Amino acid sequence: VRQNHPRQRRLGNSEEDGMSERDVRCAGSEGAADLRGEAAGLEMGLSASAFSSEEAAFGSSSTCCYVEKHQDMVSLELDLEQRRAAAQVDAKGKYEPCLSEHGIPNDVLAKLLPGSDVIELNEPKVGGGLAYRFAKRTFDVASCACALIALAVPMAIIAARIKLESPGPAIYSQKRVGKNGKIFNVYKFRSMYIDAEARGAQWAVGDDPRVTPFGKFLREKRIDEIPQFWNIVKGDMSLIGPRPERPEFCQEFEKRIHGWRYRTCVRPGLSGLAQVTGGYDLLPKEKVILDLEYIEHRSVALDLKIILKTLGVVSTGEGSR
Repeated sequence: VRQNHPRQRRLGNSEEDGMSERDVRCAGSEGAADLRGEAAGLEMGLSASAFSSEEAAFGSSSTCCYVEKHQDMVSLELDLEQRRAAAQVDAKGKYEPCLSEHGIPNDVLAKLLPGSDVIELNEPKVGGGLAYRFAKRTFDVASCACALIALAVPMAIIAARIKLESPGPAIYSQKRVGKNGKIFNVYKFRSMYIDAEARGAQWAVGDDPRVTPFGKFLREKRIDEIPQFWNIVKGDMSLIGPRPERPEFCQEFEKRIHGWRYRTCVRPGLSGLAQVTGGYDLLPKEKVILDLEYIEHRSVALDLKIILKTLGVVSTGEGSR
């Protein structure tokens, strides 16, 4: 069966004329399996098993579309080192202080958005009926409220350790883009010195001198994100969904990825499909495809699978950047 590609189109650079659309060729479950085999060979190391035919959340047609999207949008010309460099500056941007005042350097944007292509994304149809949305919100509130109560003493100990290591507040807030583009404050345990700007240049790579020793541990284990349980209880976030980005990044990404804003059709999440499927070495234009796939196919089963995969990632420390 040959069908028009449902998700994205790629606009050429200034030296190319017009706009081309790619098609997806699906030949039942056998064809989907072949395509999954091809996806496994991509340099980006995506976990095609997350879209296997055994998973009820995705059918073979969705798997075909997923593979084709990545074959079209993945930057195969980038080697692993280049991807890691892009992932490093992306991770730094999550913590970089005074981003609104200093802006995003051009060399950082060049790593995050290599090439000159402009991607056009089609608006997704938000999946999940009223029953799913009620169950999801109920689970979010109940689980995170219980977690905050159970972790109250450990969180107090962590806060005391942070304040003993360096002066300043134990928890800080940072602006992120939430559902329907609403700006909200996300909460984290502080992992940098309060005078971070005076301790080193922006976007430092490697051992960042602005990060405290205990802060490095918090980031590696993702413990610094525990206060976001409160964001979930408040309704700013969900346990599972596209990760919230800083407004400055959203503005820049939308210039080259038309439709980046579609990620905000649902509440952002503490973890998401992109984080457990492709890791943190994916480029923004690759992550957004997984985010939109989740938005269209979200379900209780898929959410539970992502939660289990997230626990595995946290326990091994993979993707801690």
